[in-house]
Amino acid sequence: MTGREPQPGGRLAYAVWAVGLATYLVAVFHRSSLAVAGLVATERFDIGAAQLATFTMMQLLVYALMQVPVGLLVDRFGPRAVMLAGTLVLMGAQTGFAFAETYPAALVARLFVGMGDAMTFICVLRLVSRWFPARRIPFITQLTGTLGQLGAVLAAVPMTIALRELGWTGAYLTTASIGVLLAIGLVVVVRDSPETRRLVGPQLSLGVVRRSLAASWAHPGTRLGFWMHFSTQFSGTTLGLLWGYPFLVQGEGLSDATAGVLLSLIVVAAMYSGPVLGYLVGRHPWHRSSMVIGIVAAIVVVWTAVLLWPGAAPLWLLVVLTQVVGIGGPASMIGFDLARTSNPAERLASATGIINQAGFAASLTLVVSVGLILDWRTPSGSSDYTPDAFRWAMSSQYVLWTVGLAQIVRYRRRARRVIDRSALEAGLAVT
Repeated sequence: MTGREPQPGGRLAYAVWAVGLATYLVAVFHRSSLAVAGLVATERFDIGAAQLATFTMMQLLVYALMQVPVGLLVDRFGPRAVMLAGTLVLMGAQTGFAFAETYPAALVARLFVGMGDAMTFICVLRLVSRWFPARRIPFITQLTGTLGQLGAVLAAVPMTIALRELGWTGAYLTTASIGVLLAIGLVVVVRDSPETRRLVGPQLSLGVVRRSLAASWAHPGTRLGFWMHFSTQFSGTTLGLLWGYPFLVQGEGLSDATAGVLLSLIVVAAMYSGPVLGYLVGRHPWHRSSMVIGIVAAIVVVWTAVLLWPGAAPLWLLVVLTQVVGIGGPASMIGFDLARTSNPAERLASATGIINQAGFAASLTLVVSVGLILDWRTPSGSSDYTPDAFRWAMSSQYVLWTVGLAQIVRYRRRARRVIDRSALEAGLAVT
């Protein structure tokens, strides 16, 4: 390194991170933009709940399936190139969604939204690991996830206003245009590392990829991180991406504006809880799985109160619900810390990709389940879903919580047999 090269943690590091963060924030916005447009979409495309859920199902499926390939692409071509490609894909996908007038065309557009979305977060994490000293990486990583959720805030109330004032095409076309500014920022500002603008890795053979993925999955710490991510994220993600708005308006009888505010509160909870969890994980890494179990238990208890409440749940209880499911987002990122401390550097991308699939796979399962159950409990062809139908649909979460918690308990026992407390103190903790 020469004296002219930028230093890790300096001003340029924060500029690179800021552009990467903005790219991730906009990706979260695009991911969440259908949440407040679900009812409009049912009218525009003349579809039912199951077909509406397919939008998000396709988006989440592509996102989950892309995680490991994206990690390998980042290793090969560098985070800047992959993130730029993702930004261009998102811009084109949202433009297509803006002009789509048929259900198949809209479905293809959402597929590419999921693809572009998948090409952002892992890239930002790689930039953070290159541009910041090791002692700052955990905090910057948690801050990235926390601030990135502002994209979901912008997809709530502001997107509701845009749909009302600009209409479907105008609202989605305006959001797509943001990609032009992001692409310019990525080209001008972002470098893959302080040493070079572009990092190009060696070609990966099928055998090397297969062995890397097998070794990552074989470690009980990776599996524990997978099930922690699986159990914490799906409730908040499902509400934020698709079913929160219909549930609050039709299931709980709230106004459009109140529902939008409550969806924003989910993101607020994620933003204030992220740094707190980051601090606690740093101070008590041996109890990471215990923290996750406690958070999932809180989510289950509050959801049970909402679903069993006679009639519509009171507003204060729904506010509490937004807070506990919102905390689930940052709690899922504890799984990435398991990837970091359970795998060597050369396997980190593949391990992170494996874990990042978990929560979105669970969310995909729940999104589809809710849509199918709503159609089952509602007269054929109607989108006038009843509170009773929503109680049945949201109760499908208990299956996922049961599976996830059982696996967390199972693999934390195995992980603790592999790594003892002395290894924890050396920075190799897995639980």
